[in-house]
Amino acid sequence: MTTLLHLDSSARPGTSANQSFGSHTRRLAARFVAGWRAAHPDAAVIHRDLGAEPPQHVTGEWIHAAFTKPEQRLPWMDAVLRESDQLIDELCAADVIVAGVPMYNFNVPAQFKAYIDNIVRVGRTFGFDRARAGAPYWPLLDQDRKSFVILSSRGDHGYSQGQRIAHMNHVEPSITTALRYIGITDVHGAAVEFDEFGDGRLRASIVAAESQVDELVAQLGAQRHPASDS
Repeated sequence: MTTLLHLDSSARPGTSANQSFGSHTRRLAARFVAGWRAAHPDAAVIHRDLGAEPPQHVTGEWIHAAFTKPEQRLPWMDAVLRESDQLIDELCAADVIVAGVPMYNFNVPAQFKAYIDNIVRVGRTFGFDRARAGAPYWPLLDQDRKSFVILSSRGDHGYSQGQRIAHMNHVEPSITTALRYIGITDVHGAAVEFDEFGDGRLRASIVAAESQVDELVAQLGAQRHPASDS
């Protein structure tokens, strides 16, 4: 049985499938989850709505607590890190993570950045040792074979690798950098573009992104549940 972690981070509460101003990323993520459930009825699904309930931002107390060894932490430190522990526990339990992450001003929403800051944590998802030969940092989730799917949306177009304004896209690159740092290297994605145009190009982009989502469901499902030889 696989566990799917479903993350939404759009500030828009509804989906563009049934609301005029609904979220495209919620639409794509919901489609992925529905397809996964249909193909794998026994899969466990964890849903975390970062848009509706943003994680706490990192504070000085958070940093103090995170860099204190667990056996030396005071009760207030455990309390400060409780939400971070919950987010990391969910991530560690998941085999596949699908995240709806719209582009806000060329980067991820603040609530998703807060999520990243909470899960990239010393002693939990990456190790650190000043005396270690070579790089003092190393990933702790690199043995878990997790797959991460980034489903995004953009007002303009041409943000994909090799296109006209790819250098202005700090969504997928920044997420992928953080994920690789903690050991998640199997990263996939799809995105809706032309949102600000609202014309046929937007509709075509949605159709194309939904097709990519369906392909990812099939591809990752085959990796997690290979057909047995008969």
